[in-house]
Amino acid sequence: MTYASLIDLAAEEKSAEVTNWGGRIGWLVGLALFVALVYWLMRQGWQWRRRLQADLPDLFTAPEEPGEAKLRLSGRYHGSTTAGQWLDRIVAHGLGVRSKAELTLTDAGLDVVRPGANDFFVPADRLRGARLDKGIAGKVLTEGGLLVVTWSHGDRLIDSGFRSDRAEQHPAWVEAINSMTKTPEQPTNTTEGAAR
Repeated sequence: MTYASLIDLAAEEKSAEVTNWGGRIGWLVGLALFVALVYWLMRQGWQWRRRLQADLPDLFTAPEEPGEAKLRLSGRYHGSTTAGQWLDRIVAHGLGVRSKAELTLTDAGLDVVRPGANDFFVPADRLRGARLDKGIAGKVLTEGGLLVVTWSHGDRLIDSGFRSDRAEQHPAWVEAINSMTKTPEQPTNTTEGAAR
């Protein structure tokens, strides 16, 4: 091989393209469409559940003079479910929206103030009991890490889950709410064992 042919051969050889941009862009577009489809399906499921729960009456609002506070709690609201069914989330009237929460227990009832979400009030005669639990509406915590308040609204029993910024407050809340209820109707804890 002559020197000139080696130069021609070296000039003709080129390295292969490192990146196939068309293939990458295709995968990214496909992934974005898949994520959008999953999001749309979740939204449709949420809307369907809201339509199923359309018969739930409007939530109560706190009275102008609720009385002196027995207990106060600052923490998180993790959602509401049909009592005893920890995965049957209730989304009507904004009860499915997780948020920060300020709870105040008075002789009039339980006032739940939620910045950025709908506030609600549970009159004392609607309270059915409270317990410590570890899960509600897809949120699982350590044993006793969740304060679950059972209350009636319309023809439903509802469990609402809260977590205080200071979990050592939970037992006092359970005792106070249970002492206010004349006929506790606490469902069995369904987050244990195989029921989960």
